[in-house]
Amino acid sequence: MCLSIPSKVITIHQDEQAVTVDTMGVKRKVSSHLMAEPLEIGDYVLIHIGFVMNKIDKTDAMESLALYREIVEKLELEEKES
Repeated sequence: MCLSIPSKVITIHQDEQAVTVDTMGVKRKVSSHLMAEPLEIGDYVLIHIGFVMNKIDKTDAMESLALYREIVEKLELEEKES
C-alpha cells in the first residue's frame, strides 16, 4: 500500500521538467514529466515514486495534512509511553 502525502510546490525547474516540493517539512525535487497541466508555486500535488501524479485542491490537502499530523503526534506519544 502506498500513502501519498500532499506536497506543496515551492520551486519550479522548467528546464528539467521538475519541481521542488515541501512534504511536511521535507523538501525534495521530483519529476513533473507526467503532468499534462502546468504547475504553479503554491499548488498541492500527490507524488508516487518521484513523479507528480496529480494536483489536488488546497482545502483537501490541508485536511489530509491535518490528519497526518494527528497520526504523527499519536505515534510519538505512544513511543514516549513505551
